[in-house]
Amino acid sequence: MTAQGIIPIFRIFDEKKAKEFYLDYLGFKLDWEHRFEPDLPLYFQISMHDIQIHLSEHHGDCSPGAAIRIEMKGLEPFHRKLLAKQYNYSRPGLEETPWHARECCVIDPFSNRIVFYENLDQ
Repeated sequence: MTAQGIIPIFRIFDEKKAKEFYLDYLGFKLDWEHRFEPDLPLYFQISMHDIQIHLSEHHGDCSPGAAIRIEMKGLEPFHRKLLAKQYNYSRPGLEETPWHARECCVIDPFSNRIVFYENLDQ
């Protein structure tokens, strides 16, 4: 057996706010959506490069307030791009940590936290 990767699931409560944050602001792309019926909760996948995240309105899938870390190259240009969008609900900082990383933390409208980071030792 060989593990092939991991896909986190974040709880969301509002499709429009989720898409505004993840697609318009962060720059993820929508891969697919699923509903069992038109008025039932939405479940969908977004991606950026090799990173995939599932977002779910289903109450049993996960709890709001989760956190993930996403390693990247070119964090500073990504950070500048976020600030240039002047998104009303997020103005993340850029921090150098004692563990030799640069980090940019964003919190989605549902209290889920994403820490984009770049190792400085590489």
